Amino acid sequence: MKTHLSPRDLLLTLAVVAVWGYTFVPIKIALREAPPFALVAVRFAMAAVPLVFFIRRPAMPWRYVIGYGIAIGVLQFGLLFLGIKLGMPAGLSSLVIQLQVFFTIGLAVMLDGDRLRPHNLVAAAIAVAGVALLGAHKLGAGDSGTFVGFLLVIAAGLAWAAGNVIAKRGAGEHAPDMFALVVWSSLVPPLPLAALSYALEGGQTAVHAILTMSATAWACLAVMAYGATLFGFGSWAALMHRYPTALISPFALLIPVSGIASGVLFLGETLAPLQIAGAALVFAGLVVNTYALSIRAWIAQWRP
Repeated sequence: MKTHLSPRDLLLTLAVVAVWGYTFVPIKIALREAPPFALVAVRFAMAAVPLVFFIRRPAMPWRYVIGYGIAIGVLQFGLLFLGIKLGMPAGLSSLVIQLQVFFTIGLAVMLDGDRLRPHNLVAAAIAVAGVALLGAHKLGAGDSGTFVGFLLVIAAGLAWAAGNVIAKRGAGEHAPDMFALVVWSSLVPPLPLAALSYALEGGQTAVHAILTMSATAWACLAVMAYGATLFGFGSWAALMHRYPTALISPFALLIPVSGIASGVLFLGETLAPLQIAGAALVFAGLVVNTYALSIRAWIAQWRP
């Protein structure tokens, strides 16, 4: 069992969470012009077409492809955006959905026999303390949400965790072509999400909003489809296949940190001391989770 990331995969992991955090910027911009369910439907349609005509279907049963598409595309994003629609602020949602880290680890331990080490638990406690500080800042700034919206975002985190486990199991039992899995599974969400959009977002009004979006909004959708979906989920699923779940999944706790940094850089938002402290704790927890065994071995070499 691998106990630490290679330098290449560490850089890839950090790139993925940076892209996912940055994606909150184009999401905020695109939501000014079109409703959320319609945007997500188009996002996955763009991720699937035209690549699905050039990428061979992953060599795994359809149940994994469809299951991953439902878990990630329909449930994760459908529940997340429904929670936001029903009163859960986007910033707070980006923190609450990171409960998926612990859902993922728990499902992997129960269903796939993954092992937890003591330093994984210590690292998780440190990182959760950091996320709690980030959440406290949001709540202190009046960024509160409805209870129903809160429950929906938690359910979205559980759906993300289920998608992680489906991808890991499919790759372990069959073929580890994660990019093909993401491309082909992106065929699943557009129709259900388009139906939700039509029912909840004004019918023809939602269609008209998509058809009349500006070039800027379409560019934002391209970032979501090609950056966050194809590169992000394709790379993430591959990393989850190559390494223990408890080693990779905590890096998702950096997503709200990356989102906050992107807001400061691109949207002119300010960074409060509590946010800096929270981000520092998240980084500290991830260092412990990733390098605790290497640090312990290095210290042991210098003991008399």
